[in-house]
Amino acid sequence: MLSRPVAARPTVLAIWMVVAGVIGWIAAFALTIEKLDKLVAPTDAASCDFSVIVQCSANLESAQGSVFGFPNPIIGLAAWMAPIVVGMAILAGARFARWFWWVFAAGITFAFGFVLWLIGQSIFVLGTLCPWCMVTWSVTIPTFYAVWVHMFRSGAVSRAPRVRAIGSALTAWIPLMTIVTFAIGLLLAQIRLDAIPQLIKVIF
Repeated sequence: MLSRPVAARPTVLAIWMVVAGVIGWIAAFALTIEKLDKLVAPTDAASCDFSVIVQCSANLESAQGSVFGFPNPIIGLAAWMAPIVVGMAILAGARFARWFWWVFAAGITFAFGFVLWLIGQSIFVLGTLCPWCMVTWSVTIPTFYAVWVHMFRSGAVSRAPRVRAIGSALTAWIPLMTIVTFAIGLLLAQIRLDAIPQLIKVIF
């Protein structure tokens, strides 16, 4: 028996996924170009190397930058197409079955866990903050929260009214959950690397 499609049509989520996917893909593309430039001219500084702390080179050249045997940005080039396609499909009127949302959420959850691991490696092992990596982190984290809140709200987790009500209540909390996660990461970076002054110099 085929799974019934989830009833809710998450237009706002769809728009966010398209925007986040485009931003994430651009960051992955930029990092891929930087990696290729490094292969051509290993001694040259990357265009995103702003200081000892805020730089891309250390991350790209590290073992953490090629966890699966090839540069991590290649994962981003492929993976960020998924939320773009899903978001555009929803905006075009598509509705997906529960099993599809579970598969999609599993991929987003893996991305979220991978990002948290990379953040920890950057702060506590490499001692750097990669600008384009941070762009990727900044869209992966809210996407994770948004997708899982939708899972609860739409009935993908359970069709029980109470579960769906929890999801609806959590919708307004997505920005706060995102900000808190960012704040924890920034606090750890500040404690470990004194990163805030470095980031301010790059921004301004």
